[in-house]
Amino acid sequence: MKSCATDESSAEKLIKLRQGLPSDENLYATAEILKALADPTRLKILHLLKNGELCACEIIEVLDKPQPTVSHHLTLLKNAGFLKWRKEGVWIHYQLSHPDIMELVDQIMNNIH
Repeated sequence: MKSCATDESSAEKLIKLRQGLPSDENLYATAEILKALADPTRLKILHLLKNGELCACEIIEVLDKPQPTVSHHLTLLKNAGFLKWRKEGVWIHYQLSHPDIMELVDQIMNNIH
């Protein structure tokens, strides 16, 4: 691979930059978590839950999507660590495990245009 000519101070700078990078393991884990946000339905679910806990049946009703579809998205969000849940009878109630994640999502959405 061809690279630009570097003097000793530039080489030291590049070494420091490389050392400052997060580990590949950390970056891959972060990328996997961010993939959970890469779907409009999952973003809608997060927006619904920023107002508080909801039963899965309420989420299904608001989204007007089939139960298996919503369950799939809830499972992905739960596995990524975005949701906490509790079972009450036959229903599962969900809430955000880290409500501050919505600040990031809102900030991204507000800066799209």
